[in-house]
Amino acid sequence: MLEALQARLGYNFRDPELLKSALMHSSYANENRTKGYESNERLEFLGDSILGFVVADYLYRTYPDRPEGEMTRTRAGMVCEEALHQVALALKLNEHLLLGVGEEKNGGRDRASINADAVECVIAATYLDGGITAARSLIERLILPLDQSVKPKTADAKTALQELIQQKKGQVLTYRQLASEGPDHDKRFVCAVFLNGEQLASGAGRSKKAAEQAAAAIALQLLEQE
Repeated sequence: MLEALQARLGYNFRDPELLKSALMHSSYANENRTKGYESNERLEFLGDSILGFVVADYLYRTYPDRPEGEMTRTRAGMVCEEALHQVALALKLNEHLLLGVGEEKNGGRDRASINADAVECVIAATYLDGGITAARSLIERLILPLDQSVKPKTADAKTALQELIQQKKGQVLTYRQLASEGPDHDKRFVCAVFLNGEQLASGAGRSKKAAEQAAAAIALQLLEQE
């Protein structure tokens, strides 16, 4: 089974156990604790960092005139959960995942987050097995072609902000109306955008939607300056 996956990856592991570890979800490791299995969570941490570095290096060298903000948004689009899930589907990675009984029953094999995380784990396993050259080569084949499908400029500030924060997992954006004032024919709305419950910025507009866009634009500018 792993031979077929390695063929799709274009890389043969010297230590196939590393690839097996990359496919081992925490649910499987927990259900087989007596066997001393370790889940792929540590590999995910490493793979995320390697992927971010290689993509950033590629964008920096490929687009010498592109500003930092655009490169950040492009990288976010290339390494986001949705993009990595598509890579996982192309590799048929879900066929090889090691899942616990409960996770299997709950549809974990087709869950985007699990498959996207597994891609990062495979990248880390490749790095540990063959070094940065092997990992970079894998990323060049699987991830960098996504550059052609990611627009460097996004349609609106809310979309751009969402893409920016997607480069880190577990980030949640929410919008909340703070106030509305003025007569019905000349309303003015004030909305704020929150990241993981903490307010980033607020903005005003003639409609709630416009106010949210204004808040997102300000938050985007603040985050890109950090």
